Amino acid sequence: MPDLQDLYDDAMFDFGTNDYDSCIAKLGEILAIDPDYFDARLALGMAHYRNGDFATAISEGHKAETLRPKEQLVHTNLSLFYMKSGDKKTAEHHGLQARIAGWRETPAEASSSIDPDLKMAEAKPENISIPEKFPDMPWKKNNKIG
Repeated sequence: MPDLQDLYDDAMFDFGTNDYDSCIAKLGEILAIDPDYFDARLALGMAHYRNGDFATAISEGHKAETLRPKEQLVHTNLSLFYMKSGDKKTAEHHGLQARIAGWRETPAEASSSIDPDLKMAEAKPENISIPEKFPDMPWKKNNKIG
């Protein structure tokens, strides 16, 4: 039996190189062995979305939802899939569910799940000291003739 994590990693490599058909095939192999492999189920929906198959993406998104109904990323994906398929009302519903799921996270969970590249966008501490006096337009040269 193949190592599912290795197969998942291979599938994600294919996803990263835009080889969605190969990614879908590998994720399908994983799910044939373990239908409850959440990460594979979630990625399969996104791979179908990227392939332009919104109906299958939605179907796979709902299968991921049955595995983890309160998972923020599940609802974020479903919102995106429904929006692209033209169902704005259902997209808004899943967008709201994603926000609610985000509120459920504890602050420690929320900060640990943030992509390191996005950490710079986090709120900064409020105790920043501001200089008492700023220079007057330091980028302009003093044109006074002596």
